[in-house]
Amino acid sequence: MTPSPENPALARIQQNVLARSERRLLTWLCAHLPAWVTPDKLTVTGMVGAVAIFLGYALSTFSAEWLFVALGGYVVQWLGDSLDGSLARFRHIERPSYGYFIDHSCDGLAVLLILAGMGLSPFVTMDIALIALAGYLLLSIHAFLSARVIGELKLSYLAAGPTELRVLLIALTIAMYVQGKAADVLGDYSGYDLLIGGVGTILIALFVIQTIATGRHLANVDRR
Repeated sequence: MTPSPENPALARIQQNVLARSERRLLTWLCAHLPAWVTPDKLTVTGMVGAVAIFLGYALSTFSAEWLFVALGGYVVQWLGDSLDGSLARFRHIERPSYGYFIDHSCDGLAVLLILAGMGLSPFVTMDIALIALAGYLLLSIHAFLSARVIGELKLSYLAAGPTELRVLLIALTIAMYVQGKAADVLGDYSGYDLLIGGVGTILIALFVIQTIATGRHLANVDRR
């Protein structure tokens, strides 16, 4: 039987730098959350954080002070997104198929909101933001296909995962506030564009490399 999201054979592969420290913090938070806090409420909280990030970036066109809304949104989004599944597992109330579907659907929407907001800001051009979005979606497609065909859900690449990317984006947002709109360094593109575009390019390259590697592995498996 091919492993599926509801099958316990599905392995979560998470090898990012902050994974252990984050896991200890999340476990501590789960142990201290009141009973009325539920995984579904945390999922909604994460989406509220994503909307705040979108608004913070989009409204920074009028004032850089709005970037503080985006910064607060990252904290809220991390809490909601990281704690919902952790709390369900901590309390042994998992709903594997429902949780898998809702969690990753919300992840996709959250990334869309973050990058669309960034593209509407005066700091990053929309075409560069869309390249980063395409990279995220392609790598997500690879992760979900791998979960179906080899039973592994890879949640980190190059020792980085969602938390490391949030830290990078928080640092970038602080730089936006401190330095303001950066001068163009490559045609009409600023240093912010080059950073976000570089991340997007790396994600696309990882998709291609991982697709080739997984394809070769599956070809060998099917020959047996």
